[in-house]
Order: sequence, then C-alpha cells, then structure tokens
Amino acid sequence: MIRQEAEEKGRIAAQKPIEQTTLVDMDVIECPYHTYKKLREEAPVNKDPVAGFFTVTCYPDVVKALKDTATFSSDVIDLMSPPEMRTRFEDYGGYPSVPTLITVDPPKHKFYRNPINKVFSQARVNQLEPYIQQLVDELIDKFIKDGKCEFVSQFTVPLPMIIIADQLGVPRSDIGRFKQWSDALTQQISGVSTREQRIAASKLMLEFQLYFAKVIEEKRANPTDDIISDLVRARMENGEPMSVPELLSVLNQLLAAGNETTTNSLSKGMMLMLQHPDQMQLALDDLTLVENLTEEVLRFDGPVQGLFRVTTCDTTLGGTFMPKGSAVMLLFASANRDEAQFAGAETFDIMRKNAANHVAFGQGTHFCLGAMLARKEMNLAFRTILTRMKNIRLAPGHADPHHEPSIVLRGLKELHITFDPA
Repeated sequence: MIRQEAEEKGRIAAQKPIEQTTLVDMDVIECPYHTYKKLREEAPVNKDPVAGFFTVTCYPDVVKALKDTATFSSDVIDLMSPPEMRTRFEDYGGYPSVPTLITVDPPKHKFYRNPINKVFSQARVNQLEPYIQQLVDELIDKFIKDGKCEFVSQFTVPLPMIIIADQLGVPRSDIGRFKQWSDALTQQISGVSTREQRIAASKLMLEFQLYFAKVIEEKRANPTDDIISDLVRARMENGEPMSVPELLSVLNQLLAAGNETTTNSLSKGMMLMLQHPDQMQLALDDLTLVENLTEEVLRFDGPVQGLFRVTTCDTTLGGTFMPKGSAVMLLFASANRDEAQFAGAETFDIMRKNAANHVAFGQGTHFCLGAMLARKEMNLAFRTILTRMKNIRLAPGHADPHHEPSIVLRGLKELHITFDPA
C-alpha cells in the first residue's frame, strides 16, 4: 500500500485535542485530510493554536466567504507580511511589493484581470489545443523509449512552464530561471519556511524583478502578441498605465499560478491513478471519462490547500466570532472533502457526478482566471498518457513520494514511475 507511513502519522496527528490541532504540524502538512475531517466535525471555523489564523473547513462557509469580498478581503499583504518584515527590494535596485490581481479587491481587481481574460478565454484555450498536444507528445517522446522517468521534473514541470513562458512572450531558454523564481514565491507563502529560506527566496525575487523590468521596457517599445504587451497597454481606472511595481506583481502571480498549480495537479493525478488502479482502468477502458478524472483529481487532492483572507470588520462565520483584522484561511481542500456536499467524499471516484462542483479554483470574483487552460492541459496530458504509456507503475524503491512543505500549495517533490518502453 502506497504511503502507509505518512497516512498513519497524519491519522495520529488528527487524534490530538482540538486546542492542539494545528496546520503547521509537518505530519499534518504531509497528510492533512484526517485533520481537515476532524476540524469539519468539531470546529468548522477554528483559530489555529500555533499559527494564530482562523481556519474555515466546511464547503458552505468557504463558499460564503469567497463570495463576500466586502467582509473577507483578499488584500492580505500587510497582514501576512508586515512592512517592517518585508525585504526592501528598492534598496537593491528593485521595486516595492504592491497588491494586485489575487491580492486586491473589487472594483480595482478588474483592471488587473481584464487585460488577461482574453488570453484565458474558452475560445483562446480551444485554439491552443493543437499547440498543447504537440508539447505533451514532445515531452513524452523524450522518455518513452526508456521505460522510466521522474515524472515531475521530466513532464509536469516543463509542460505548464513552457506554456506560460510562451503566453507571457519570454524565451523558453530561460524557463530554468523562471522555475527558480516561481519556487521562490511559493517558498515565501508556504507558512513553514525558515528565515534562511526566506532570505534566499528574496534574493531570487530581486532577480525576477530586474529581469522582467527589462522585459517590460522592451515590450513598451516593441509590443507583440503576448500577455506582457497586453498588460503594458492596459489602463487603470484613472486612465493611466500600470506602474512597473504593479506589472511585476501581476507577472509574479501569473508565473507562479500558471505553472505551480498545474504541475501539482498533473503529478497528483498520476499518483492517484497509481494508488487507485481500478480508477485508472476505468479511464483506460473509456477515455471519455478523462474530463471527469481531471475534476475528481482537483476535488480529491487539489493543488491549492487554501488561500488567506482578512476580515474588514467584526464578523461571525460558522457560529464563530472573528474580530476585524483577523487572518482567515479558507481551506479549499477541506471543503472539497465535505461529506455534506460530496457523498463518499473520502473516496477517489472518477465516476462522481458532481466532481466539478469542487472549489479547487475558488469561486466568485477571484475564481482562477487560468482554470480553463489548466483543465485543458490536464485533459490532454492524461488522455495522451493513458493512450501512449502502457503498464504504468511506481518505480521500485520509490513507493512513498513526499510533498513539498507548505500549508498553501500541495505538490509532490518527485514521482518516479516505470512503464513498458515504446
């Protein structure tokens, strides 16, 4: 049985009294779903005794908070990273951090989002299908004759990274650097990083700023058909273009969100199929189930555990009072295992009728703008993998893959697999 040790540690961690139950326990981070279930049953809205923020775990409460942007603000920069604790990038030739896109509330939010919407529209994503399919096949071609691969580094990292680089209009030859910068951002928001890790991440984020500030300057002078050119042409509510700090903030979020979450979902989808061979066989027997397989992967073990909000006033949610200025983590991954919403929620079932009702992409104003692109990448990747790669199994000696330490994102460090060479 895959991951028995991690499961057992996660189960033991969930047996602690509720007043000692914390998300920043490493055993919980590796296997959080027992703890999420405990919280849903005993304290649906609970103040984490170690981290100090409130957790929201039940589906209706998470959805309610996501839709109530007036009470649950996305502008969490000052709360999560007070000004006195931030790296002053401008002291080193960089730019200050500013709230944009997923960290800003309506109505200003739309001015950052609108220039990007057309790139991620259903029509545009459908046009990208042959291009994405070609990339999927090219990546598989590189290892299919070997009969083995490290699936994360050889497939799930490069696929979305190449796609977002192409959409931004930056060279594919730099994707190694883009991945470093994306990892630096995820390190900063992990909730469990050390001071040394945050310092190293800050240095990488300065590199990101200097690189993309130059790209922004080039796109202003010579715009092309890409996201960065669209952003430099965009106008805010006052008719002015975005500032360089605003543009860098948007690009930072796009770079990370455009690859980390899809990487994690693709990796987890493969692992779940290996853990549930009966479900893999269902998909093999009927490839029309692949789209629902994608939705069930996102529901069952999504790439984002949750996102933070801050209360703008005293409020009550799920019968729990939260004072103004409270940090609140809306746990999407827990909501997606809520038995009241998904019958048999702890079972991975690609035949599930309402799998697509998950909140892995959020809901409301801040619904993930790249959701359609992510779904397209996952659908094409899973269908091609199931068609081209035969007899897939975990590589010997790699039966217990581990996750990167984070309370926000959930992604495998690596996943070694074998299959019949072709």
